[in-house]
Amino acid sequence: MTSTRTTLRTHWVALRAMIAFTLVLGVAYTALVTAIGQLALPAQANGSLVHDADGAVVGSSLIGQPFADASGAPSHDWFQPRPSAAGDGYDGGASSGSNLGPENPDLVSAIEERRTQVAAADGVAPDEVPADALTASASGLDPHISPEYARLQVARVAAARGLPEAEVAKLVDEHVQGRDLGYLGEPTVNVLELNLALAALVGD
Repeated sequence: MTSTRTTLRTHWVALRAMIAFTLVLGVAYTALVTAIGQLALPAQANGSLVHDADGAVVGSSLIGQPFADASGAPSHDWFQPRPSAAGDGYDGGASSGSNLGPENPDLVSAIEERRTQVAAADGVAPDEVPADALTASASGLDPHISPEYARLQVARVAAARGLPEAEVAKLVDEHVQGRDLGYLGEPTVNVLELNLALAALVGD
């Protein structure tokens, strides 16, 4: 009888502890952190969403996306992101790189194919195409390209939209983001934000 009573008491204590910790750590703590996030950093807490001029959500500043025409080919009147190996391209549910080594024949072939395509589309020599136009990022979701790649696309975008190259080049320069903390990483350009500014410029 004593053993049964002790066992029941032990189970009751364990059950109360589980309920208490669930309420404190699973509910109260989560609610507190969520509230702090919404109050202190609402944009980041909600996915760093980007809105167009009409207020519609068009993407996230943290996740890249393709800018393609009706056939699925890269659209000439938009700045293009770097390649993506995440799913069918920039798939947030399949974040990854290609995991192919630098001497893998499939990767070498893909790089050469991209080099040829970019050089032809942007009217430059193949050796002028920067590395980020040829290779995917480790996550496959990088929303940024280098300023060099953005500037490489200026002539194509300007011609496709009937804009002066100088005006489009100025737009690129205005969207160059410096190194984090002034010394970490390299300068970048967020493609979605640049394309939104381009759309605002031409009234798209």
